[in-house]
Amino acid sequence: MHIIDISYPIHEGMTTFPVHWHPVVEITQLARYGIENRETRKFTMGTHCGTHIDAPRHFIPGGDTIERIPLEKLVGPARVLNFTPITKSKQEFGVQDFIERLGENKPNKLILRFDWSLHWGTMNFYTDQPYITEEAAHWLVNQGIVLIAMDTPQLDSPDHGRTGVKDSPIHKIMLAKGVVFVEYCTNLAQISREEVEIIALPLNILGADGAPARVIAIER
Repeated sequence: MHIIDISYPIHEGMTTFPVHWHPVVEITQLARYGIENRETRKFTMGTHCGTHIDAPRHFIPGGDTIERIPLEKLVGPARVLNFTPITKSKQEFGVQDFIERLGENKPNKLILRFDWSLHWGTMNFYTDQPYITEEAAHWLVNQGIVLIAMDTPQLDSPDHGRTGVKDSPIHKIMLAKGVVFVEYCTNLAQISREEVEIIALPLNILGADGAPARVIAIER
């Protein structure tokens, strides 16, 4: 059995989306050896910092919050789809790209490898990332997909929300159908098999629209 950690460690100064609704990570040591004779820390971070899970509530009014996601959606066999190499900025992937990689095998959990974690720590991570089409989002929902993990910040176009561009249509299409997003994964190049078991467990925060998660892939 081989276990691969596909989540980023949480630390001060880590990459976060540069908008006011995604706060930077702050970690403060409160107790120290030689004074309180123990260590404790306070940390402040957003629900969508680092490797995290989106609950439907993130974009769907009245949608399920993080503690209501069935655990069966977060654990189980997953298929790794390799979309490398990315040949251009903001590369778009559609239905045919998924059909070619899936063939007749259609599991309900997917891990999408773009090797976009190579851009972690730069603004390119956000501004030039690959994305999928609305048609692909609908197609994946119709195939019964319940979880998609990715090494990008999202599956929407990085231009979403700009003038003339829809705001986060992929999130809205898929979260409305209960699909779980596991965003900001890493180390996907370390996975050597197409079939793995994924365990993606978020912090159990009541009423949350998302939560940081420790995510692992297991090769058996």
